[in-house]
Amino acid sequence: MPLVLASSSPRRRDLLARLGVVPDRVASPDIDEAPRPAELPRVYALRLAVEKAHAVDRADGEIVVAGDTTIALGRRILPPAETEDVQRKLLRLMSGRRHHALSAVCVIDATGKARTRLADTIVAFKPLSDDEIDAYIACGEGLGKAGGYAIQGRAEAFVRFLQGSHSGVIGLPLFETRALLKAAGLPLV
Repeated sequence: MPLVLASSSPRRRDLLARLGVVPDRVASPDIDEAPRPAELPRVYALRLAVEKAHAVDRADGEIVVAGDTTIALGRRILPPAETEDVQRKLLRLMSGRRHHALSAVCVIDATGKARTRLADTIVAFKPLSDDEIDAYIACGEGLGKAGGYAIQGRAEAFVRFLQGSHSGVIGLPLFETRALLKAAGLPLV
């Protein structure tokens, strides 16, 4: 069965490879990712995964997989770090605190039926000094990322506690994704 990855993220492609899955096609979904008024983080992450999956063209018989990772402090959805100033504010907010990395995945099977799952991972950063924040920003790896950090890189050294899906924080929860792909009929070991 042909698989379409509805994401331009190289991290999601690499994570699928950990399952032994190589997408037959990659398509970038074009959706409005702005949170709706009073939208809760879990609802937001699931909505974006579903919208991304439906935003790409799907031929008959194709399976589509899409994901979204949202970083939240309580009921607050943190934006991607589009600038260094935003990244600095995000890292200061998360310094010494727990936050949630909500990683939603949506799979549309060959018949057009959509299924979703969500991994809620609690991540706690150590208290970060201004020098640590400045050095991390200077390395450039967190710019553009949800919450302003990439756990698969240098930011992993800031994590004093993690409960949940490490791969979900990176961008695609593998346990949930595997279950959805199997349910869609993709032959996985």
